[in-house]
Amino acid sequence: MTTSSGKKRTILWWGRFDPDYSRNRILRRFLVEGGYTLSDFRPRSSFFGALEAVFHNLGSPDAVWVGAFRQSDFNAARRFADRRGIPLIFDPLISAWDKQVFERQKFSKNSRKAKRLKRWEKQMFSRADLVLADTELHARFFIDELGADPDKTVVVPVGAEEQLFTEQPHTLPDGAPEILFYGSFIHLQGPEVIVEAAKLVPEARWTLLGEGPLKKVCEEKASGHSHINFEGWCPYEQLAARIGKADVLLGVFGDSAKAGRVIPNKAYQALACGRPLITRESDAYPENLCNGPDAGIVFVPAGDPEVLAAEVRNFIMQQDMLPDMGKLARVSYETWFSEKKIRESLMDGLQKYL
Repeated sequence: MTTSSGKKRTILWWGRFDPDYSRNRILRRFLVEGGYTLSDFRPRSSFFGALEAVFHNLGSPDAVWVGAFRQSDFNAARRFADRRGIPLIFDPLISAWDKQVFERQKFSKNSRKAKRLKRWEKQMFSRADLVLADTELHARFFIDELGADPDKTVVVPVGAEEQLFTEQPHTLPDGAPEILFYGSFIHLQGPEVIVEAAKLVPEARWTLLGEGPLKKVCEEKASGHSHINFEGWCPYEQLAARIGKADVLLGVFGDSAKAGRVIPNKAYQALACGRPLITRESDAYPENLCNGPDAGIVFVPAGDPEVLAAEVRNFIMQQDMLPDMGKLARVSYETWFSEKKIRESLMDGLQKYL
């Protein structure tokens, strides 16, 4: 992106962010492809970042970007942006207050700590020049609960990296079909729900891949059920191939309000790889997206292992059709979730609000 004088616009990515996290990787690539120049500033201390910046030659950026999960970097970045008279783009992806109070239940909603955390976070959302949200429901939450300006809030979905998550060949399984979940074993994902469903369907092979706080609980619940298996983390670059070995993918099944506001990475990635997906019902998905094998995606009530088990059985009963269902899943991806649509949302937001 260039100015009227022909100079490329520069965005300074500020903070202790993870450049390999998929959200950051996708948006950074879109920005470069869209003509922006990116530079990074990774301060040793989030709190003293603005002071540290004084001793670095950061050039003359046109905007500052604070990325996913980096609320602790916001205030220093805001001070830097104010001194330069440039806008700040805030892409938090989640709310720290929401996570600590409602997901982790670390503090009660009316506790002093929860109220202090909410005040701390509200001043960020209200002072950002542009706020990015991954779904319409998350945007509404940021506006209603955290003071984001509705005129400066834009939805840019998470998506999948299409260079990695390509359509995978799907042949019929020789034996029992594999039902695959991968994730970080947190409550939002509902891995315990998956294990309880798996117990009800021994005619399938269930694999839970990844690491996280609830993994040990899940392994204990699955003890004695040889058709339920656990795997450690798969390297990100090999994840598409691992998805390709499975027959049906699982999304998230947690019953929290946050779980109902998100479309997780794994949903985009499974559909992009051409695998049927079962996940919890949510208004975060496009209103006109069909629900069922004909769309390659099936929605079930949150926190309900019996219904999840029943839907897995439906897939097993039609396992000769699994490759065709996978192709329909890919069609749903291309129709609703492609990189092209996400890139357009990002670029439209930047041009409209900055």
